[in-house]
Amino acid sequence: MVVYLIGAGPGDADLITLKAVKALNKADVILYDYLANEEILAHAPETVERIYVGKKAGEHYKTQNQINELIIEQAQTHENVVRLKGGDPFVFGRGGEEILALMEHDIKFEVIPGVTSAIGAPTSLGLPVTHRALATSVTIVTGHEDPTKPESQVHWDYTADTLIILMGIGNIKENTSEIMRYRSADTPVCVVENGTLANENLLFGTLEDISDKKINTPAIMIIGEVVNLYRDIYDYQR
Repeated sequence: MVVYLIGAGPGDADLITLKAVKALNKADVILYDYLANEEILAHAPETVERIYVGKKAGEHYKTQNQINELIIEQAQTHENVVRLKGGDPFVFGRGGEEILALMEHDIKFEVIPGVTSAIGAPTSLGLPVTHRALATSVTIVTGHEDPTKPESQVHWDYTADTLIILMGIGNIKENTSEIMRYRSADTPVCVVENGTLANENLLFGTLEDISDKKINTPAIMIIGEVVNLYRDIYDYQR
């Protein structure tokens, strides 16, 4: 028996990897997330068992412990188990927690990386998160930490030229206020809603005013001078 932890990519079903497709082709059961495009399931046999274990802000179908237990249960009764996760399993995907649970039960696993939305969403637009003249470094940070932790590990004093925030819309006002302690209030910001999908939408602003805009989730924030560069690219594409 083996469990494949697969990254489904940033949204567009065509952005899944060939290796992931091969694993799906031989799957006996698939446990998939809210952010994993269901079109990807078409790569699996029609008879495969599909189990939805999605989680999104304010709505958890199953807890992480329940998901871990379910993966183990399925691995003990099936040869090929696919755990399909949005983005990449190791970029705020809790893949590390699931691997530790599998190791405790001596269950073999293989991790198949996916394109994280942090890079895939801006790149698909033509928004370069690094640029030789403007940005030689990038930091990806969660905008929503585990509330059970005794203290925050996010202090917002990151020195990278480009800052990308995932899962931060629910706390956008608090997060941007903290960031403005270290960056100028007029630092440009781009928010990408539903990145790489047909209903993708962009919003532009600054650290000072982006929280005043109506933003739909899922969405990511890109902060830094590369956003001003992209405004020129955006105008050209239109």
